[in-house]
Amino acid sequence: MRRAERAAIHGWLVVDKPLGLTSTAAVGRIRRLTGAAKVGHGGTLDPLATGLLPIALGEATKTVGFAMTGAKTYRMRVAWGEERSTDDREGIVTATSAVRPDAGAIAAALPAFIGQILQVPPAFSAIKVAGQRSYALARAHAAGTGEAPPELAARPARIDAIRPIDPGASPDEAEFEVDCGKGVYMRSLARDLARALGTCGHVAALRRTRVGPFDLSHAISLDTEIPLDNGGDLCDKAAIIAHLLPVATALDDIPALALTEAEAERLRHGGAVSPGSADQVRRLAALGDGTVVSAFEGDRLVALAEVRGGAIRPVRVMNL
Repeated sequence: MRRAERAAIHGWLVVDKPLGLTSTAAVGRIRRLTGAAKVGHGGTLDPLATGLLPIALGEATKTVGFAMTGAKTYRMRVAWGEERSTDDREGIVTATSAVRPDAGAIAAALPAFIGQILQVPPAFSAIKVAGQRSYALARAHAAGTGEAPPELAARPARIDAIRPIDPGASPDEAEFEVDCGKGVYMRSLARDLARALGTCGHVAALRRTRVGPFDLSHAISLDTEIPLDNGGDLCDKAAIIAHLLPVATALDDIPALALTEAEAERLRHGGAVSPGSADQVRRLAALGDGTVVSAFEGDRLVALAEVRGGAIRPVRVMNL
């Protein structure tokens, strides 16, 4: 479809990404099916991970950052006894151990991984090292065409909870549900938890079940062989559009501000808007300078705006 023919479609489509598909490929399929002029996603999933991939269309792409910074939930299965180059089952075995931690040992180790921690990202990650992606350096080394990449620096990470699922069901594996913030690597968590337990480990399976306000109840199935599941109601563009969530869905966690028609018009044209009531004056003062708010005229999202000097100023105006 030529760019000039692309449609004005705005909103969030939540996909249940299947195994083996990249996030970029999933976005590409949605772009081809809908003809949307702008498409992006709210947080990358590895090809070997399944689950929630929120895809933004049109003006929703202006809110992607809020989806990506939202809390996430993963279901992770860790295989004990082997550490791998990629920290998941795709890599080659780099270390082994006969130790198999029991439920008691696992429960005792988990508190050290909850809260604000420092985490070394996997070598096979998109972090840049001297201008190159770490995964490119790691692949070159594995192929014998490059030197071993330097170990990546530890980065702050926030893990809110780790819940064992059916502990002790198998001595060779353990399953966990993890609530965390942006930028936490589940592969690093599996590797480091195994090391803390005196063994080796890697991610055997990973599924994301929540991203900010999105969960699997919003998701549609995306098949690996055909663009969308053609066995039911998702075989045409109109049906796909019917599953769109509003642009503002990703903004549930930021303050909302109601505008009059005149205020909305001023904000749309780049002007600052001062509060029109004593309640709004107090509210903006409480929020403080630098706070980003979602500004609405009725049910219509007008702009993302920043509180500054007792007024709000547009950051991203929505063309809805």
